[in-house]
Amino acid sequence: MDRRLLRGARSRRAVTRRAVDIASVDGLDGLSFGRLAQDLGLSKAGIQTLFRTKEDLQLATVETARQVFIDAVVRPELHAPEGAARVRALIERWIDYAAGPLFPGGCFWGATLPEFDSRPGPVRDALRRQQAAWMETLATEFQRAVDAGDIAAADPEFAAFQMSAVLTAANVALRLGDERGVAMARRVMEDLLAPS
Repeated sequence: MDRRLLRGARSRRAVTRRAVDIASVDGLDGLSFGRLAQDLGLSKAGIQTLFRTKEDLQLATVETARQVFIDAVVRPELHAPEGAARVRALIERWIDYAAGPLFPGGCFWGATLPEFDSRPGPVRDALRRQQAAWMETLATEFQRAVDAGDIAAADPEFAAFQMSAVLTAANVALRLGDERGVAMARRVMEDLLAPS
């Protein structure tokens, strides 16, 4: 029984990781049991057994993308010194995440949020929670930089909103082959991190 559970967990991880890559290009609506089965050499019925519905698959995909994003962008910067240096490091990790790109379509959230922003339901709620968590992370780090006396930003939530919008624009520019978006994002970052 334990082996079967382990095998199921491994299969689930493989399916959701592949699903994240597909969704980063084609959106969450681009996911199908058949496509995943073909891509991974698994049976369609086996994938359906793991996820039951397309919505369950979409939710599992969002969760996997969240975990990968945190591991790639957020967690490494928690060890950086608090203040402007940590904000800068966090934003640079985000730029690396989109420019790498970590996912074939660039920013997973940039590909999936527009699909569901006007469609109430569990998938939209999961995407909204992730977006809120990212904004809270940015605002918290901007606040810590203000508290440390490193930057003059009077409103950390506004600075986080601005930076998030600029990073989204940089991701779009990268997807269109325009490298200038990254340079512009860095300029905005430096303006927001101007010393107090």
